[in-house]
Amino acid sequence: MTGDRKRPAGSVDVARLAGVSQKTVSRVFNNEPRVSGETRERVLAAARELGYRPNSAARALLTGRHYRIGVVSLGTAHFGPSSLLVALERAARRISYSLSVANSFEEDATGLKAAVDNLLVQGVDAIILSEPVDDEGGEPLVIDVPVLALGAAPVVQAPTVLSVRAAEGGDAAAEVTRYLLGLGHRTVHHIAGPPRWWAARERRHNWHDTLVAAGAEVPESRSGDWTARSGYELGRDLARDPDVTAIFAANDEMAIGVIHALHEAGRDVPGEVSVAGFDDIPVAAHVWPSLTTVGSDNAELAEVGLTYLTDFLNDPEHVPPAPPQHVHQMVIRNSTARPSA
Repeated sequence: MTGDRKRPAGSVDVARLAGVSQKTVSRVFNNEPRVSGETRERVLAAARELGYRPNSAARALLTGRHYRIGVVSLGTAHFGPSSLLVALERAARRISYSLSVANSFEEDATGLKAAVDNLLVQGVDAIILSEPVDDEGGEPLVIDVPVLALGAAPVVQAPTVLSVRAAEGGDAAAEVTRYLLGLGHRTVHHIAGPPRWWAARERRHNWHDTLVAAGAEVPESRSGDWTARSGYELGRDLARDPDVTAIFAANDEMAIGVIHALHEAGRDVPGEVSVAGFDDIPVAAHVWPSLTTVGSDNAELAEVGLTYLTDFLNDPEHVPPAPPQHVHQMVIRNSTARPSA
């Protein structure tokens, strides 16, 4: 019976069906640049039709590359990190790379270093730092493969460090703060994320600097843990202060908790207090009032970042120009308004 079993399709079969050389098939699956878009698609279509999958171990032996990228993410179900991880997986599949993911748990004092070490022993061509948190001690992170940082990141010592960040001058936290000041609020209170998160730290920093630049009072910020529960608890305290007329929370879940606390205290949103969040999670448009927030296209961020990184891996002698900077977008809804008289 075994003699009747069809052998798996090989690169020769793909080349024959696509009408190209075997070398061209190899170039496509090694993601080399010297292949036209039309030829690449023809080869990939032939591979799909035949069910061909390149042998990653054989490729690593031949090329010295694994075509695998390590991603340091956070062991969390929060919208920002989890949606970015899904977007990275989809983008990697389209260019025939695989991802290895290691989580850096916030409660682990050395979680970032442990996650990186876990990825390096698996054999990866590069590492992406997605939503990192600080390890205790603040020592530079030493990584012996190229690194791509998506947004703010710790100090890294690596052969090459690439970065995709929000456009300079268009920082989202600063834009939210300026928007609330522009409505006529004398100042903006801030509920920050956990201090060990680089994203939380960056948002707090830009909120603070925007108030200073505007000559506005800078109230003390409060730190939550990204959950609606922490936003609710901190919001109860803010609701007792009649001088509070505008609150910017570092993510939408905390902003929704703040709105709950304000409603419970009899403070009208946005009549008495304006509230803005960050992330534009799917439910933000459907709470009441609908939440003013900042949208981030994680699919675009993943695509731009991976293309930038793999272009470098394909030709390390010629570092590609920095990609178009990732831009957040304000989404103005019903939770913000001019302060009442």
